[in-house]
Amino acid sequence: MGNHDRPKPKKGFIVLATLLVFILSACASTPPPHPIPDLVERDAIKGQAVTGTQLTDGLALYPRVVRIENGEDAGTIVASVVAFSGSNGLAKIFHSTDEGTTFTEVGEIRDQDARKGLCCGVIYELPQAVGEFDAGTLLWSASAGADAGADRRMVLPLWSSTDAGRTWQQQPPIVTAPNSGGIWEPEFAVTSDGRLAVYFADETEQPTYSQTLQLMTSSDLVSWDAPAPVVAATDPALRPGMPMVRRLPDESYLMTYEVCAQILGNCEQRWRTSEDGLDWGDPTDLGSTLIAEDGTHFRHAPTLAWYDDGTSDGQLLTVGQMLFKGEEVAEGNGSRIFVNEGDTSGPWTPAQAPVSVKDPWDNFCPNYSSPLLPLPESGRLLQLASAYGHQDNTCTVYFAVTALPE
Repeated sequence: MGNHDRPKPKKGFIVLATLLVFILSACASTPPPHPIPDLVERDAIKGQAVTGTQLTDGLALYPRVVRIENGEDAGTIVASVVAFSGSNGLAKIFHSTDEGTTFTEVGEIRDQDARKGLCCGVIYELPQAVGEFDAGTLLWSASAGADAGADRRMVLPLWSSTDAGRTWQQQPPIVTAPNSGGIWEPEFAVTSDGRLAVYFADETEQPTYSQTLQLMTSSDLVSWDAPAPVVAATDPALRPGMPMVRRLPDESYLMTYEVCAQILGNCEQRWRTSEDGLDWGDPTDLGSTLIAEDGTHFRHAPTLAWYDDGTSDGQLLTVGQMLFKGEEVAEGNGSRIFVNEGDTSGPWTPAQAPVSVKDPWDNFCPNYSSPLLPLPESGRLLQLASAYGHQDNTCTVYFAVTALPE
């Protein structure tokens, strides 16, 4: 029998075969292990979260978040917040093993100096060994002792963890203020020569400087070099602060920060770069204002993130407490982030923030220093943000995940 003489399959057989192929194809397409949950908006008043899930009960401030890259806990997301037990400050530590969908409290840090005030916690995973501290070690610091009275001596403490933040070991403090001036907002990075750098805002040189950005380094996390200025304005009224540092694929470093003073546009976000994480150029140079392609910019407490999207430059993300256009609060205040294709000279594009906070203003709580954590393997973006609670108006922390911006 020739090919043209073969009997044609019955119509029912064709339908059945097509259905079988569809079912097999569907089974072969494995869905993401943790689908991105839908964002649910809620009614909110000024300073409250419109979207997001509350992270913990009670007062919680200044969230930070990392994803473990090394060791048996690789992939675990670790978040920290500043909290209080009575008047004693402490850090609460949380884990997420489902890509930011849920969090569980797993540990805490109770530093002696935090009993008299705690602010501005930071959590950081060492990307490589520094001294006797292996890659994957978590570090935590903060600004402790602000409420110790007129003769206070604030401290940047240092704690380390080798089990993803479940337990912590106290290390020698990074620095103790030489006078009653404040030392605020520590931020870590490993420099190109393998030292650990801490960047922080420093009020201890008043009245010459109201506040400066300083840098200290250590090769063993025990002894630290003397502070060196990163930003120190010639106008003593200017206050650079809130440094955030990320290392880019070309091995350079990007820093964003705020510069506060009524004459400049209060606390607008600025940026500068360094080839090695140590030399950031002329400290009297205030840096460049970070402005999106629609003319908007952030003011107060900006944060910064970078992730590998498969391109040579990766993607940069940033967010600040308030969104401005010129001198006016802009539409989208409290619900926008900026995206950049890894080239600081290129455009920054506004996008929707995972956590939306209604009408934040210059205040210690709503949308203040909100970290972003890209999760490119699952196409997610996690954000933590503080806002006033819906039950008792206590400042607390919310989290949410959305798809990474296109």
